[in-house]
Amino acid sequence: MHGVVIDPVLLAEAEALNVDVVSAASRGVEQAVRAARHSQWRDENHAALASSNTFVEKNGLPLARHRLF
Repeated sequence: MHGVVIDPVLLAEAEALNVDVVSAASRGVEQAVRAARHSQWRDENHAALASSNTFVEKNGLPLARHRLF
């Protein structure tokens, strides 16, 4: 387990405003993990997405003739 260090001025302000620091920190870490997973997925799938986009640019959408709009 890692210790967490929070700027003491920020912590004092949060406490003065009755901010639940533990919940706020947990939400912040959750958002950071979600963003890192998204970035990692995008990096891992970049080639496949680029290939798919190139195919659509050259050939159009495979089932476009069945679209109702």
